[in-house]
Amino acid sequence: MDAREGKPKQSWTYKEVNYILEKDDGVEQSGAAPPRLMVLTSDKGWPYSWKEDEFTRECYVNCEVDRVWQIVSSDLTKWFSNFDLSLNPPPMPRVLIGTPGIGKSMAAGSYLLYQLLHYDIKKLQVVVHCFGETAYVFDKTAQTVTQYEGAITSKSAVRSFWQRGMKGYIIYDVAKKGTPTAKYFAPASGWGMIVVSSPKVSNYDKWEKQLKARRIIMNCPDEMDVKAMSTWMKQGVTTDKQAKYWEMVKKHMYFVGPILRYIFDEESFNERSGAVKFALNSINELTVKEYFSRGGELPWYSEDPSHKLVKIVREIYADSEMFFNAPICVYLREETFEIFLRLTEYNSFLKLLLASKDIIFPIFFEYFALKSFMESAFVKAMSTKLTELEPPTGRQAKPCVLKLNLELHPKGYEDLVPSEYEKKKRKIKYGVLYKPWVTNFPLVDASFFMESNPMTLVGLQMTTAGAHHTKASTVKQFDERLEAYFEDLEELSREMSWEIIYVQHTDSKPITGWQRCDVVDADNVSEDEKEIMAFWNGKVHQYQFLLTPDFVWKMREMTIQ
Repeated sequence: MDAREGKPKQSWTYKEVNYILEKDDGVEQSGAAPPRLMVLTSDKGWPYSWKEDEFTRECYVNCEVDRVWQIVSSDLTKWFSNFDLSLNPPPMPRVLIGTPGIGKSMAAGSYLLYQLLHYDIKKLQVVVHCFGETAYVFDKTAQTVTQYEGAITSKSAVRSFWQRGMKGYIIYDVAKKGTPTAKYFAPASGWGMIVVSSPKVSNYDKWEKQLKARRIIMNCPDEMDVKAMSTWMKQGVTTDKQAKYWEMVKKHMYFVGPILRYIFDEESFNERSGAVKFALNSINELTVKEYFSRGGELPWYSEDPSHKLVKIVREIYADSEMFFNAPICVYLREETFEIFLRLTEYNSFLKLLLASKDIIFPIFFEYFALKSFMESAFVKAMSTKLTELEPPTGRQAKPCVLKLNLELHPKGYEDLVPSEYEKKKRKIKYGVLYKPWVTNFPLVDASFFMESNPMTLVGLQMTTAGAHHTKASTVKQFDERLEAYFEDLEELSREMSWEIIYVQHTDSKPITGWQRCDVVDADNVSEDEKEIMAFWNGKVHQYQFLLTPDFVWKMREMTIQ
């Protein structure tokens, strides 16, 4: 990853579906790839830093930030294409909503300002950037910027430009204290406006409803966006120092999420970590519903802008942009999940799961499946619905070990944090469900050991695909990962039997055949690969289970009885 000066040859491209603009990854012109990140620098700093008493020269623009401008630009284009602007309403009012701390103000607000200041002066003469009751008014015709304090004074300044026939656009950033904008802050005609806010509904809901504003939901930056920012920040230092800095940032992001405000230095990270621990300790049986329930078929709107455990993600709902909550990072997802398992009775869990008629939300699917394997009633009912997948060798069918020994199902739960954070290997415990925290753990999503003869490793794989074949290298990687976690596993694994249960959502294409273990190069198979494939076809047993709403309803009835 390197930095280059100037404008990129190819920028991001977008497509419009049902009036919603989304990035189009399928379009690349002349073979040139779009940038991962653009950085705009200002010797005088950006207005956000003026308010925060911090001098910030860089404005980081990823595709999410650029998407905001593309939507606003499209609104302006449609408006200015009208023959007589005086007879038409102003550009579509907008509300920009995103997770606190990801750069809505610093990046999206600054980038909007930059683009609006460079917009055709014949069409747009004034740009106003507000932070609560402080307003910076940019007069493009006079090339001046004036600061105003107080909502009344700022509104009066805007009116004076409107009365002189000048057209403008207002960026209204709701302050940290939450200063909702007045309904008539912008003139009734000739001016556009966007409100930038956290998910706190009271910051914008009245203005949004009164002006019939449409939303723009900004997702968090992804890992590669953050890596590009880290690369830019450490220009000119050695490769080793760049790598060391990125590892620090990556670790911070793992524990608190991609919140730019807190991941680039230790002091900010430690501050956030303390707040996160407090938030975790504050979860109780009532707040569990807030984190895992979407309130039926409608999104849940957080009235708390300082949620430390969740982020908002953009989804399309009824042809408009909506936001839903999701765990902000893998670490907090697993920590919250563990609390969720501990606090929620199984019957209450089933009630939450079925909150939306016949829908099993994908966000609940993994939680339900894993928690259910610790419930005797579920294991007993599921064992009668398991379908064994016949191996190609034609060896004799074998009932799942859970069906033969129902009482040996998992009754506890332990996390498998990334091995680099493990202080020492752990002893194998029977009847404990081990759940890796990393999302790319090889082969299975969770596993447990059963004290049978021989000892059995049961792997659980949640999948929606009609096939879930694997490779010898993946099986080897899985084996190595487990050996890094558990004592004496290398010796025990020689006689161990494996069973894999493919748990599928009701909307999945059912798995019906044996899931193969292949090699990358069939013409050059190593001895290790031959041994792994022989083990897979000789000692691994596979089963499929389809989780349907009817099955969940039956479980609910059983727990009520």
